[in-house]
Amino acid sequence: MFYQADLFEHPLPAAQKQARSAAAPASATQPDLVDRIAAVTRRPRYALLVLELIAREAGPNGSLGPYVRTEAGRVPVRDWICQALAPLAKRDCRRIAMVEAVRGEVLGLAQDGADPAELERACEAQIQERIIRSGRTSVSRAVSDLVKAGLLRRHYQGYRVDHPNRGAGREAVYTITAEVRRTLRRH
Repeated sequence: MFYQADLFEHPLPAAQKQARSAAAPASATQPDLVDRIAAVTRRPRYALLVLELIAREAGPNGSLGPYVRTEAGRVPVRDWICQALAPLAKRDCRRIAMVEAVRGEVLGLAQDGADPAELERACEAQIQERIIRSGRTSVSRAVSDLVKAGLLRRHYQGYRVDHPNRGAGREAVYTITAEVRRTLRRH
């Protein structure tokens, strides 16, 4: 009989080996978490904000998702994090340029007798859609960095089965480690 390697059985890259070997002791402090995050990401402040939001809203088992309850109803966890962090970029030059571009597109497609209030609602809807689309990418990148640092686990929960990979209508579920739970617990 021959041995067939599992598809998910890959040797760990050097960065993951270092992150796991540099794992903080059970009594980690917040500066220790920041050091671990900074070792694996180019955006440590954003990743730390994502981790703190997840830790603050996580249930007793440390997991958050696939949906978060809000005033508007159930929202996918990545969209909820995007909406929570969206105000950070209000004055960013890229955000301002995107808003101006959307307004130009909507006004360019508008007909002569269009209602200004309706045009403003269309602009806001387009802007929110673009913010969520780009924000989901940023959140996914930050979560991937937190997974590399060993501070968070991610899986996808869906209609029929849970799965480590996304697709087929599955949404992300984020679970913080016990170490992070102790360090960032609610006050």
